[in-house]
Amino acid sequence: MTTRQAVDQLMQQCEDAIRFGQGQLQEGMKQEHYNDTEYTKAQEKLENAYKEIEEFSHSANAQQREQLYRMRMQVQQLQNKLITTQH
Repeated sequence: MTTRQAVDQLMQQCEDAIRFGQGQLQEGMKQEHYNDTEYTKAQEKLENAYKEIEEFSHSANAQQREQLYRMRMQVQQLQNKLITTQH
């Protein structure tokens, strides 16, 4: 079973990755291709967050799984935006 503290820590890491990704998305839209390194770093952070959510989901209880599912959806939406947005 996953501890509440571990899930809270993961959620914080995911929120940080989302904030960073949103910032890079905005910068990428302004600077276009001049921001590739940081843009790619944001994509990597989001992918790592997604993978960790998947791992945690296997040992989480029902409430934690719901919380992780919602965070996974947020991460996925931002990943899709980063992929489909011209930068």
